[in-house]
This record gives sequence, C-alpha cells and structure tokens, in this order.
Amino acid sequence: MTARDPLGTHRARRRLRMALRDGGPLVGTFLKLPGADPVALAARSGLDFVVVDLEHSALDERTVTGQLRLAATSGLPALVRVPSVDPGQVNRLLEAGAVGVQLSTVRASAETRALADAVRYAPVGRRSISLAHPVAGYGDGGLDAYLAAEAADPPLLVAQIETATTDDPLSQLLAGVDVAFVGTTDLTVSLGLSARDDPAPLLARTGEVARAAGAAGVALGGWVSRHSPEALARYGLTDARYLVVGSDLQLLGAGLRGLVGRS
Repeated sequence: MTARDPLGTHRARRRLRMALRDGGPLVGTFLKLPGADPVALAARSGLDFVVVDLEHSALDERTVTGQLRLAATSGLPALVRVPSVDPGQVNRLLEAGAVGVQLSTVRASAETRALADAVRYAPVGRRSISLAHPVAGYGDGGLDAYLAAEAADPPLLVAQIETATTDDPLSQLLAGVDVAFVGTTDLTVSLGLSARDDPAPLLARTGEVARAAGAAGVALGGWVSRHSPEALARYGLTDARYLVVGSDLQLLGAGLRGLVGRS
C-alpha cells in the first residue's frame, strides 16, 4: 500500500483484471454473515476474492461497509453484489473499499450502462466525487492523483445473466463489463428445470453466454455449489475464469453436517 493507494484497492483491481485476462481461474465465495469473522477467515483461506451479498442476505449497508474496510486492510479483494443500481449506494460501497460491483439479474443493456455510469467519474461516468473516504486516503494524495488512479484501475463490473431470455442481445448487455456471470440457480429455475432434470438446456444457455463473452472479450464466470470438475462440467463452467463457490453459510452448514456424519 502507498500514499496514493492507502487501502490497496487499485492494486487489487489491477491484479484481478490481469488474472481474468491471463486465464484464471479466480475462486471466491459469497459472504452473507455479518461481522468480522467471515472476512478474516476468508482472508486467511487464500481465496482470490469474496462477494459480499446485499441481495440474498440480511446484511445492511453499514455492516457491509465495515466488512469491506476489513477486507481491504486484510489484502482480500471484495466485490459487492447488489440487486439493482442505486448510484448513491454504489458510490458509498466503492468509497469503503469495494473492488467492484456484481449486478444481479441483468436483462437489458440499460442496466449495465447505468452500472458503468455509477462507478466511473466524469467525463466517462456520473459518479459523484469526494475525497472524504479511505480509498482516496481522505484527500491526502490530492484530487488529481486519486482521479488518475481511478481512471487507470476502475471498479470491476460483473453482470449476472440468469434468465432464459434477455430483453437485449447478450452482446449489448456485456459491453463494458469485466465478467459475464452465469447465475446457475436462478437460470435453472428460469428454464423450468429441477436439480434432477437433464441439464442440456442449462448447458445450452451457458454456452450462449460463454460465446457472447468470448466475442466481447469478457471473462466467463458463474456460481457452483462446490469446486470440482463434475460441478463445473454440469453447469458448463469448465473454462470459467471467475468462480463463486457456495457461500459462508453453505460452507458452514456443510462443515456442521460433516461433523455429525451427514453428507
């Protein structure tokens, strides 16, 4: 960390982008539990990143802000998943140290454009500027240095594709994002499948996303319940560069069941 990058946020963004470009895979998990312990354990585990979940959890913004600051000071890159684009909230999460934003259930290109506008400063975007936050060192480095760092290493953008169809072509949805993320559980439900059904329709849809991501120069990502060749193959994510595996809650549950001999 330097005076111009006091939390290491810009370096973390750069490192993740380089890993996505060079092939990965990066492996992370969702954090749904409050407090410092899930962040500290994730940081000690060697995970490449975490995604703090503001969609499917009871976490509030104040709690997440504290977790983001701890993650940053622990050297753990942390993104935040949001259900929709609230520019003010996105700005506050980035100011707290988030390296990127993962947007759920993207159906229209207007949604990813709104996300891009919310994370970039003018003239590229519409994000409101302040230096009164830790990523800017509370202004110690000055406005010009901070804006230059943000322009060189902007927040990572992850678009979740998890519906059988979208309002706009995938090529338009993925313009300007870093990761095309297959939300495998929602996509399974959207396709009318159960966990016991033939996964062929799911694989076909994942293949569409993968091809669109390749054409757009965007990394493929997705969610799996466990990190195994079988799980990746079932969801068509064998070549994914950005993998979110389970969640802290799921991993805790699996550990407790294992303790008493249940699978």
